[in-house]
Amino acid sequence: MATWTFEAIGTRWAVDTAQPLAPGVQVDVLAVIERFDRAWSRFRGDSVVTAMSQQAGTWRDVESAALLLDLYDGLHAATDGAVTPLVGRSLVALGYDADYSLRPTGADAVPEDWAALRRDGAVVADVDGTVRTDRPLLLDVGAAGKGLLVDLVAVVLENRGLNAFTVDASGDLYHRGSAPIRVALEHPADPTKAIGVLELEPEQALCASAVNRRTWGDGLHHVVDGRTGLPTDDVVATWTLVDHSCMQADGLATAHFFADPEVLMDLHPHHFVRIHADGRVLRSPGLPGELFT
Repeated sequence: MATWTFEAIGTRWAVDTAQPLAPGVQVDVLAVIERFDRAWSRFRGDSVVTAMSQQAGTWRDVESAALLLDLYDGLHAATDGAVTPLVGRSLVALGYDADYSLRPTGADAVPEDWAALRRDGAVVADVDGTVRTDRPLLLDVGAAGKGLLVDLVAVVLENRGLNAFTVDASGDLYHRGSAPIRVALEHPADPTKAIGVLELEPEQALCASAVNRRTWGDGLHHVVDGRTGLPTDDVVATWTLVDHSCMQADGLATAHFFADPEVLMDLHPHHFVRIHADGRVLRSPGLPGELFT
């Protein structure tokens, strides 16, 4: 087993393969990550998202724009507006800005209604990667973007002829091969411990999210409710297991902070584990693994 590790989009990546990846494959992987980051990062001054935040316009070759924003449409509806790509300004107001000031401004930054903007044609994404906006909008696709990027990296590896690998982007994981793997679920209060283990079959994705991952003050973290513009305080950690799509798993892991499990199971079939702030642990029926709590 060979493992290639690197840093990208502000997090650690690990790609496990039977043999070391050829340099050309590594170059291709880094190229798709750079293309995605240049489109969607609100922390880069040269990104499409930063340009969108400054003016209305037409933006071309935006990586997987229609796929990602269509996913947000479904998540927004299923969570009654809690999951939205318009939380960017809320996060900036809370201090999680492009400069990482980590100092709340005190500004009221409740996002606009994403469904209304889409219905009115204020944000239109075509399958060719063209996005049209009729006003400045600061998008933040952190609820599902990293999962999509894992899928894109997996496509690069598949196109290069690899049929057995695991891509792990610090909690967003996609596995392909001939045998399942077992993955520990990190305890949200103690990263040295696990609350359980799940079995990941080939061509499955596992995503985790927790409010302790990015914190910078009392009650301040990155999981923001789009209805209030404030961090959520009910659920503290989630895991989702989905066939074939890390993007779907990532989006559902965020949605589990806000919506009833039954609603999300109807949206897209998956397994889940979620821990509430009061200590309750919910899991899907037939969960492929075990929990220690």
